[in-house]
Order: sequence, then C-alpha cells, then structure tokens
Amino acid sequence: HVQLVESGGGPVQAGGSLRLSCTASGFTFDRPDMAWYRESPGNDCEMVWSITRDGITRYSDSVKGRFTISQDNANNTLYLQMNDLKTGDTAVYYCASELYSPWIGSRPKCRGYEYKYWGQGTQVTVS
Repeated sequence: HVQLVESGGGPVQAGGSLRLSCTASGFTFDRPDMAWYRESPGNDCEMVWSITRDGITRYSDSVKGRFTISQDNANNTLYLQMNDLKTGDTAVYYCASELYSPWIGSRPKCRGYEYKYWGQGTQVTVS
C-alpha cells in the first residue's frame, strides 16, 4: 500500500524559506519517480519539480533558481527546498509518485493525473 505524506507547509513572509517533506511508504525509494505540484484558487495546476528513476529532473520556470529538490533514501523522503518565496507561491503543494502518463495539459486540479499516487497536500501561505 503506497502512501505519501507531505509536511512542512505553513505561513511565511515573502523572501523567506520553507522546506517541504514528502515521506513515502509502500515502495522502494532508492530510485524515486516523483514530483511536486501546486494548486491555488484561480490558477491552473502547476508541476513544480519532477525527478525520474534515471535522475532526470525538470522544474517550472516560475521556481527556477529558487526551489530545489533533494532526497533522503534512508528516510524515504523527498524534499522541496523553497527559497526567496513570493506571494505567488501561495498554494497547496502535493507530492506524487509513479508516473503513468505525460502531462495532460492545463487544468485547475492537480491530483489524479500523470502520477498514480498522491499525498493529501500541505498549504504554503506567503504574505
């Protein structure tokens, strides 16, 4: 049974930093096929960062130079380090695993597409 649990969200001032965690269970974590998405009212779902089993990473231009991902295999955790946060980064951030389809296109809601497993999300509020 695969489970993803996000944590680390909360309120933060613009220019500040947060590190989100996605702790996984139920699958081998040494070669994760995972992604971080975000969703906010009035905006389309955005894939923030993704990493494949071959270690290929992709990220949204909106977070370039500010966000990075890392992983702790011993603790089955994928991190999203977010620096220089902006009010536009306010969103619910979701972790996802096991890619099964390409990006399907713009949509308001993230969960349920491209990746088989999704966490419940963690709210990040930048003011």
